[in-house]
Amino acid sequence: MALVELTRQPGRIAVRLGPTSAIIRPRMLGVCLGLLLASALLFAVELSFGDYPIPLPDVVQALFGVGDRATLFVIEELRLPRALVGLLAGCAFGVSGALFQTLTRNPLASPDMIGLSAGSATAVVAGIVLGFGSGLGTQALGLLGGIATAVLIYGLAWKGGTTGYRIVLVGIGVSWMCTSLTSYLLVKADMWQAQQVLRWIIGSLNGADWVHVTPLAWATVTLGIAVLLLSRWLRLLQLGTDVATALGVPVRFAQPALIVTAAALVSFATAATGPIVFVALTAPQIAQRLTGSAWPPLVASGLTGSFLVLGSDLIAQRVIPGTLLPIGVVTGALGGLFLLWLLTRANRVGSGG
Repeated sequence: MALVELTRQPGRIAVRLGPTSAIIRPRMLGVCLGLLLASALLFAVELSFGDYPIPLPDVVQALFGVGDRATLFVIEELRLPRALVGLLAGCAFGVSGALFQTLTRNPLASPDMIGLSAGSATAVVAGIVLGFGSGLGTQALGLLGGIATAVLIYGLAWKGGTTGYRIVLVGIGVSWMCTSLTSYLLVKADMWQAQQVLRWIIGSLNGADWVHVTPLAWATVTLGIAVLLLSRWLRLLQLGTDVATALGVPVRFAQPALIVTAAALVSFATAATGPIVFVALTAPQIAQRLTGSAWPPLVASGLTGSFLVLGSDLIAQRVIPGTLLPIGVVTGALGGLFLLWLLTRANRVGSGG
C-alpha cells in the first residue's frame, strides 16, 4: 500500500498520508501564490520610488542591512514602516471583510459598511479631541471602539439568534450614529485637532512609523492564527445556524468569537491607518472571483487586501506630482466604482432586492 495516496477530483486533489488527509485546490493555490508575488513586487516598488529613487537591487540589499548610509536611512526609517503598515493593514481589512461576508452571507457586509470602522474612528477621534487618548494611544482606542461597536451590533441584532440581514441593517444604523458623533466631535475640536483628525479619518499611510508597525504586526499574526483555528466552524455556519447546531457547532460561542476576531482585526488596522474605505468590501469579492470559490477565501482575501492597499498607495503618491494624497481618496474612488458594479450585477441576477 502506498504511503501517499493522491485522488484527483474536479477542481481539487485529495491527499492522504496515513490517517491524515488534506484537500489541495490547484486554482486556489495558484491564485494565492500569484497574489503573494504581486504584493511582494509592489512592496519592493513602494520602497524604491520617491524623491530619492533607489534601484530595486539596492532595495533588496538594504532590507538585509547592506548599502550606504543614506540608502539605509531612507529605506529603514522613512519607507519601510509605511510599506509594512500598508501590507499588514490591507491583509487585516481583507480577512475581516471575508469573515463578515461569510458570516452574514451578504457580499455587501464589510466592516466599513456595517459600522466597525466608524466605531473605531469615533473612539480615536474622541480620544484626540477630548484629550483622554494620550495614555491609551490610538491602537488601544481603535481596538476598544471597534469591539464595543461589534458587541453593540450583535446585541441589537440578537433575537433568539442572529441573521446576516439583521446584522447588516443594525450595523448600517450604528454606522450612521458613529459618523454623526464623529462629526460633532470635529465641530467641537480646535483648528489643530481638526486638521490632525481629518488627515487620519480619510485613511492615510502618511506619517506611518515603527510605533504603528509593531502592534499591528503582533495583532495580525495573533488574530490570523485565531481565524485559522475558528475557520472550521465558519464553513459550517455558512449552512445556517440550525444546520450548524445539528452538526455540533457551538453557535452561541462560535459566532461571537468570529465577530470579535474580525472586529479586532479591522480595529487595529483602522487605528494604524484610519478607516481606509472599501478595501474590506472589495478584497474578498475579488479573491472569490479569482479563485472561483463559493465563498470569500480567507488567505486569498488577505493577500488581495495587501495588494489593493499597496497599489492604491503608489497611485496616491504619483497621481498628482508633488502631492501625497491620503490613500482613502484612491480606495474611495475605485471602491465606489466596484460597489456600483456589484449592485448592478446583483440586480441583473435577481438578488439585488
